Amino acid sequence: MFKEIDLANPEYLWFLILIPIIILWEYLTRLKKHPNIKLSSLEGFKSEKSFLGKVRPLIFILRVFAIILIIVALSRPQIIKVSTKTKTNKGIDIVMAIDVSSSMLAQDLKPNRLAALKRVASEFIDDRLSDRIGLVVYAGESYTKTPLTNDKSIVKLALEGIKYENLIEDGTAIGMGLATSVNRLKDSKAKSKIIILLTDGVNNSGFIDPKIAIELAVEYGIKTYTIGLGSNGNARAPVGILPNGKLKYGITKVEIDENLLKEISKSTGGLYFRATNNKKLEEIYSEINKLEKTKIEEFKYYNYQEKYRNIVLISILLLFIEWVFKNTLFKSFI
Repeated sequence: MFKEIDLANPEYLWFLILIPIIILWEYLTRLKKHPNIKLSSLEGFKSEKSFLGKVRPLIFILRVFAIILIIVALSRPQIIKVSTKTKTNKGIDIVMAIDVSSSMLAQDLKPNRLAALKRVASEFIDDRLSDRIGLVVYAGESYTKTPLTNDKSIVKLALEGIKYENLIEDGTAIGMGLATSVNRLKDSKAKSKIIILLTDGVNNSGFIDPKIAIELAVEYGIKTYTIGLGSNGNARAPVGILPNGKLKYGITKVEIDENLLKEISKSTGGLYFRATNNKKLEEIYSEINKLEKTKIEEFKYYNYQEKYRNIVLISILLLFIEWVFKNTLFKSFI
């Protein structure tokens, strides 16, 4: 109960230090307030004190309590109820363009590049509470895996379902991946439109030139962050298919068209990142998450319930009772 009470003017509580002084003064001056008779012996006056004599200090106690309550009332005790209302401005529309070529199964990131990406991207999606997110996947060609949606569960389910199954032509069509992403965002009314394009290779497939895709992104005001995924040097990656249908792994050179990725990001107002390991990939998505924030306004409403009025009424009542007692029951004592 008392945890909910706040004091608007707590400085008035300093007056409570006067209470011990008042009590001490009353004690020191109590004899002077009443007439004294000096007798050689009190043998004849020995008797039990009357009831009124015993309760006479009640008058002083009532006065002290009244003073204490007045001081507390001056500090203005109140209960403050705070209600909060948040207003989210128009969010950000984000398309994540993910390379799903066979090289994404390279094991320089653990357990492989694609699995590492899916884990980090899933955490990124969880953080985008007010934004719409879509998924585009590409290899030798591209398609929309998930259109823009506020339903994060759908996006995460689609992300989890991404895997290399040779369902689309192998290769790395960066131009097509970017162009498909632009197509998903071009009609968006969001205040900010973002593409996060990730690849681990060079543009070697597709019928859309990356430069054309860049021009489209610029025309529609779509900022693009690009991520080059893969360690420096060599990595264990698929190099062929065994007779039993399983992938054959071998040591291959990591080749990423960083110049193209830098051009895409620079032309569209984004940034280029290089992820050489799992930790770096996490840091990149965390950095993008910080750079692209949806503005949320918080309004707080305060409801003040003043409690000093009741305290003042009680103190007045105590003073009134004291006055009544002084002028009736204890009139002969005072």
